Amino acid sequence: MSEMLIPRTPSAHNYQLLIKNMLYTPMVNNPDQEIVYRHHYRGTYRDLRERVCRLASVLTGLGVKPGDTVAVMDWDSHRYLEMFFAVPMIGAVLHTINVRLSPEQILYTIDHAEDDVLFVNSEFLPILEQIRGRIDLVRTYVLIADEPCDAHTVKFAGEYEQLLAQAASHFDFPDLDENTRATTFYTTGTTGLPKGVYFSHRQLVMHTMGLLAMLGSVVGHGGFRRDDVYMPMTPMFHVHAWGIPYVATMLGVKQVYPGRYSPDLLLELKEKEQVTFSHCVPTIMHMLLKHPHADQMDLSGWKLIIGGAAMSRTLCLDALSRGIDVFTGYGMSETCPIITISQLTPGMLALSPEEQAMIRCRTGLSLPLVELRVADSTLQEQPWDGKSSGEIVVRAPWLSQGYLKDHKASERLWDGGYLHTGDVAVRDEKGYVRITDRTKDVIKVAGEWISSLELEDIVAHHHAVAEVAVIGQPDEKWGERPLVLVMAKPGEQANEKEIAHHLRQYADKGVVSKHVVLARVRLVEAIDKTSVGKINKVALREKYL
Repeated sequence: MSEMLIPRTPSAHNYQLLIKNMLYTPMVNNPDQEIVYRHHYRGTYRDLRERVCRLASVLTGLGVKPGDTVAVMDWDSHRYLEMFFAVPMIGAVLHTINVRLSPEQILYTIDHAEDDVLFVNSEFLPILEQIRGRIDLVRTYVLIADEPCDAHTVKFAGEYEQLLAQAASHFDFPDLDENTRATTFYTTGTTGLPKGVYFSHRQLVMHTMGLLAMLGSVVGHGGFRRDDVYMPMTPMFHVHAWGIPYVATMLGVKQVYPGRYSPDLLLELKEKEQVTFSHCVPTIMHMLLKHPHADQMDLSGWKLIIGGAAMSRTLCLDALSRGIDVFTGYGMSETCPIITISQLTPGMLALSPEEQAMIRCRTGLSLPLVELRVADSTLQEQPWDGKSSGEIVVRAPWLSQGYLKDHKASERLWDGGYLHTGDVAVRDEKGYVRITDRTKDVIKVAGEWISSLELEDIVAHHHAVAEVAVIGQPDEKWGERPLVLVMAKPGEQANEKEIAHHLRQYADKGVVSKHVVLARVRLVEAIDKTSVGKINKVALREKYL
């Protein structure tokens, strides 16, 4: 039986899923809603549309053509949002540079992405001065400055705001093929060179629609709607700030951009602008909750997606006690990123905070259009029993199709036709996924697998523990032993023996393997993190093993 393709009228418009089309709704329904950047800028969606056109005029005036790559080094701002739209809308590729990488890694990503134009915030001029003589392909530099900056040796084509002021306020954006590459950025891998990940217009639009469906359909908590006020607390250079700025723009909500993150400013903007929806890694939430100003603020009603690292139940309960609606979102750079969200049913919202925390800390339920499997080594799906573990593998219309200029790594990523996340998980009968570890981070003690994440969650419950990381330590007798690295809370007297006893109590109750009695506890001044705030276990292994 042959497929029955629909006949197409020659005059019918072949509508493409393009980033420019996500601007239609806010322009019609909410043109006067605000977009705010720190204390420096307050505009509207009508202004956004005009500034996107002006930026497109600037880019084409600088010689940017379809297929060229435009890079940006900036903190979260209205300018970044404008680039999210203007650059791909003219057919160019937006390279969001991770400014937290080392200068050498930044240089590598600029050359590997073959950047043609580089927009750089004045704060990053020392980095640019350090590497500029070794940049091969960038032909034009544009300065971004909130305040007048000191003299520099870089020859700029102009300053962002001045160039926009001189540019045409109308631009006729072309109809592109929806599979045109729109963005490129680099994974913050803890070993080896960063890998380039890329996404098309179609993929970004589809991911936006998937998030809209998931966040718009939940009942009782965690929704994202037109009366919300949005403020990202995840960098815009990192996977498009999890794709939420596109969702916020399509909804036409008020948006608040904080620039460089500091707890004082984030809390100030939250209160002043009445922010109701954000997302961040656990370390940011921990800093905010422990900040002295937080004790004097009403944080209730703030909806927070937590991702990038596992959220401990202790941190979740702390947030819930302040009235924060906190829940997990999961994904990775290669998945655009969010593919699951841990939303609760109305019945679950009636549970105790302790019971809710166990659900809110899970990896969650798949977004619409995501085919997710917890699979064995043959890609066969494991039973939904909450016990049978396997690797999370996925298919969805917005997953990265590979790594830029890296065929071998791309084939490994897509081995067997599913994208491999490297995360080990179980799935319960209701479909909720719970990550138990990374495939490379599980610890094998006497032939038995022990989850480092599970041990971290248990240790985090101790009253004296601020942060914890668990890695495997080679052992001739047992194969491996857990090494528990603990950073104490300020003012608390953490004791290694006491924390080890705390861990053993859970083994005595049968909550975890009895082999955790072999764990060693070590107090440390700090726990190494990656550039986006994740625990850097590769660095920890190198340091302590």
